[in-house]
Amino acid sequence: CSVRINLCVHLIVNGSSSIDLSCKLGRQFHLNGLHMSGDVILGGLFEVHFTSVFPELTFTSEPTKITCQGFDPLGFRHAMTMAFAIHEINENPNLLPNLTLGYSLYDNCATLVVGFSAAMSLFNGQDEEFLLQEDCSGRPPVLGIVGDPFSTFTIAASDVISLFRLPMVSYYATCLCLSDRKRFPSFFRTIPSDAFQVHAMLQILKRFGWTWVGLLFSDDDYGHHVAQSFQSELHHSIGGCLAYLEMLPWGENPVELKRIVGLMKKSTARVVIVFAHQIHMIHLLEEVVNQNVTGLQWMASEAWTSANVFETHRFMPYLGGTLGIAIRRGEIPGLRDFLLQIRPHGTIDSENSMVKQFWEHTFQCRFAPPPVEWMEAGGALCTGEEDLQTVETAFLDVSNLRPEYNIYKAVYALVYALDEMLRCEPGRGPFSEHSCASLQQLEPWQLMYYLEKVNFTTSFGDQVSFDKNGDALPIYDVMNWVWLPDGKIEVQNVGFFKKTTLNGEELVIDQDKIFWNFNKQLPQSVCSESCPPGTRIVRRKGQPLCCFDCVPCSEGKINSVECLTCPEDFWSSRQNDHCVPKKIEFLSYHEPLGICLTAASLLGTFICSIVFAIFTYHRSTPVVRANNSELSFLILVSLKLCFLCSLLFIGQPQLWTCQLRHAVFGISFVLCVSCILVKTMVVLAVFKSSKPGGGANLKWFGSVQQRGTVLGLTCVQAIVCTVWIISASPTPYANTRYHNDKIIYECVVGSTTGFAVLLGYISLLAIISFLLAFLARNLPDNFNEAKFITFSMLIFCAVWVAFVPAYVNSPGKYADAVEVFAILASSFGLLVALFGPKCYIILLKPEKNTRKAIMGRDIKR
Repeated sequence: CSVRINLCVHLIVNGSSSIDLSCKLGRQFHLNGLHMSGDVILGGLFEVHFTSVFPELTFTSEPTKITCQGFDPLGFRHAMTMAFAIHEINENPNLLPNLTLGYSLYDNCATLVVGFSAAMSLFNGQDEEFLLQEDCSGRPPVLGIVGDPFSTFTIAASDVISLFRLPMVSYYATCLCLSDRKRFPSFFRTIPSDAFQVHAMLQILKRFGWTWVGLLFSDDDYGHHVAQSFQSELHHSIGGCLAYLEMLPWGENPVELKRIVGLMKKSTARVVIVFAHQIHMIHLLEEVVNQNVTGLQWMASEAWTSANVFETHRFMPYLGGTLGIAIRRGEIPGLRDFLLQIRPHGTIDSENSMVKQFWEHTFQCRFAPPPVEWMEAGGALCTGEEDLQTVETAFLDVSNLRPEYNIYKAVYALVYALDEMLRCEPGRGPFSEHSCASLQQLEPWQLMYYLEKVNFTTSFGDQVSFDKNGDALPIYDVMNWVWLPDGKIEVQNVGFFKKTTLNGEELVIDQDKIFWNFNKQLPQSVCSESCPPGTRIVRRKGQPLCCFDCVPCSEGKINSVECLTCPEDFWSSRQNDHCVPKKIEFLSYHEPLGICLTAASLLGTFICSIVFAIFTYHRSTPVVRANNSELSFLILVSLKLCFLCSLLFIGQPQLWTCQLRHAVFGISFVLCVSCILVKTMVVLAVFKSSKPGGGANLKWFGSVQQRGTVLGLTCVQAIVCTVWIISASPTPYANTRYHNDKIIYECVVGSTTGFAVLLGYISLLAIISFLLAFLARNLPDNFNEAKFITFSMLIFCAVWVAFVPAYVNSPGKYADAVEVFAILASSFGLLVALFGPKCYIILLKPEKNTRKAIMGRDIKR
């Protein structure tokens, strides 16, 4: 087979332009391949050999001979799985009817230049010259490519192939970079990307508490990208750290491998994560065995988790208990029977070198003519009639199909897309003017259009579709390497990790099934043990974040990576190991102080009601009627409001209680004091009217004027309260300044000016009332209610003068208690001073509650 360089040659003959568009073969490479003709050809790229010998290129047209070495029977099974899928599709009348699929499968020999050459061979075809139509149209040599398994090889090939939108579906290339739709618009894959693989690894580390790990990665695009992603997310996702980060060399490099294994041996990290291919691990494990490095918990990437080459008694003392993630296992009915039909001279590409290489590797023989050194060593000759069922080979073990299952899905994805394209009805197609694609003039991007929309379910029950980046629905199996008591080795499934709805992730592990190589118990891998309760982390200078010392936390803080201050509403426990809600404090109805104040408030209200009832019952008596009984009833009502408003200061502050408490308090007291002020002024007016020529004074103090004066003075306070509430409303506030471990709920006044004006207005009225009453204290006895007013105002002023310093210096709920006490004390003072003597006369001295008794004292004088 060959690789060509396309050259479009324009020939001009006899003065007229005649266009000859053709692709000429530039150079030939002898590649290891497997082919079957058909109406439509699908290409495939597989790793059938571990390495190759590539001769130095020359500038001649001589074919270049590439020698592949180290036959991989599982890689050959990958290729045969694609062949089986195509044979199965050809026998299915429901898929691509009247159309025969063929294939061209190449071995990349685990070498970039070979893999790229094979991809270009598929892309360009195998003919010496390929003629195009006059408009440069024509079906490409292959309609799609399954592979390459290596990310680096896939990147190199896809960079070229994507320019022409030829679909390429990889079953093993996991590099996150391949999800870049701008760079790789025609790339798809049936294996999850490394981003999901990294998430799976991190969740396993988190599950077992491993935060101190070593990371090894291969020196290629796959290794570099996954290592960068893992390193950036390790600390962010699980708070972990890397003890070391090393790149595994390609090929044998004893000096470098010895250094890396020596570093692993000295490190305190017991968990080693390896993102690399089998070829890297083979060289690494040889050095691990040489240095006898035991006691490590290995974590394997999907690239080598299920590799049978490591399941040997030589490696198991070191690899026993390995945890890894593996491609989703599937079942392919009929595959084993198909594999048993392989013959070097049979129906599957007879005389093919790849099949002969498999045969020679399996039966340890050589076809004629054998090499001289083989015959001299007594080696056997192959007849081609050997029976595969007589040998024990992993090639025929189809119980654990993982890459094969992805290959199977990749082939079917291409076929379902092609089948859907061919079923297109003319005039109802998805392309320009509702046209359909033609198989004879198929453009690769047209098949890619259908591949993006493919959605089917395999016989194993798995759904296959691609997202906007060309990635399949991600799921991994979690595997564990078990060393059985009978000496056999088994890689068993112990769980799975998959993407769930709404971009969530789910890890399920049956920990009881896991085999540990560390005294049969879960290994530990941390740089520093977690800090005990009540301590905080102090980083060790020059060491990773996971290495630290522990020092005690201060009060009010709890242990974490650093001592964290508890939220505002929380405080540290006695052990400083967690935050507990702060105690909430306010003047409550349930505490003794609140109960006493509530009882006093209700008692005052009750007494006011009793006095009100007495005055109502005796409303026609001279004592009640004297000096405007209407004002006396109004004072009783206002005092009752004063007693009741004190209840607004008790209980947890709410917005409405904060707004009402001072407003009701201010208006109630102004109503009371203004009534007293009017009473005092009436006393003075009546006294002056008793003198000759003083009758004119009474016309200014009639009932209407008294009511108007009280209403006007009260409305001023109501306006002050309204403006205050609208402009700077009092609000509840959780105060944490007084005590660190307590939240004191209180009402902030909002506007100190508003509060000051409210109190100042009450004080102004009280002082005026006191001064007027003091001036009237020596009036005749029958008019001398001014003495009681003077005494009541004296008590009132004394209480509120003492209130100011006590209120300012009382913290929290005690400030409310002081204000309630001032309200109750002044209210009781007014009640007793103003109504005590009158109730005494009404109830105990009824003989004095007569007009004659009152007027008699005046006449006697």
